[in-house]
Amino acid sequence: MAQKQSILGRVAQLTRANINALIDRAEDPEKMLDQMIRDYTNSIAEAEKAVAETIGNLRLAESDHAEDVRDAKDWGAKALAASQKADALRSSGQDGEASRFDNLAKVALGKQIQHETEAKQAAPMIESQNEVVEKLKTGLVQMRGKLGELQVKRDQLVARQKTAQAQAQVQSAVQSIDILDPTSELSRFEDKVRRVEAQVAGQAELASSSIDAQFEELELDTTQLEVEARLAELKQLGAGSGTPQSSLTSQPDETENPA
Repeated sequence: MAQKQSILGRVAQLTRANINALIDRAEDPEKMLDQMIRDYTNSIAEAEKAVAETIGNLRLAESDHAEDVRDAKDWGAKALAASQKADALRSSGQDGEASRFDNLAKVALGKQIQHETEAKQAAPMIESQNEVVEKLKTGLVQMRGKLGELQVKRDQLVARQKTAQAQAQVQSAVQSIDILDPTSELSRFEDKVRRVEAQVAGQAELASSSIDAQFEELELDTTQLEVEARLAELKQLGAGSGTPQSSLTSQPDETENPA
């Protein structure tokens, strides 16, 4: 009985447990729920064994009680029969035999009282055992419900934990490559590219200015050469005729007839 009461106490304690409060206090809710599921499963198995044993003992006690009731009734009938036989013998003058049957009636009445006492003593115990069995059955039903609730909570918690971890990883990745952050790697790389582009543009502009200057210098050189050539031509003409003439003066047409 003490063992059964202990099992009953554990069942009652577990069925009163506040799952949400236990989860809130847990450092690792998933591991705690797994352990609670194992504990509940083991407790349910122990409770089922205790209930089965209690029911078996109860049915045995009920059988013994019913047998005591029957035996008490049977011994009462035997006592009545022996008493009636004694009365019949005494009325016929057979006092010796009548006394013997009276003694048998007394023995039967003693047996009847014994079985009635045993049945009377067993009745409260049987009633108490019936109450224990009903409580254990109710506790088992509640524990199975709690076990189902724990399993659902565990699955929900694992799914939420995985989702939260995935979101944390995504958030961490986004923060590490924030393009609006001037100190980020991407911003530094963009600034480096812009500097290279500016340098290339500067070189192109410088090269363009140098080419223009070279063409201007070339044009100046050509004009100077033309001046030098014409000067030399003037000097040759002056040396030959004594009169300087411009190389630009048009010559008379050889085919034109003289006046």
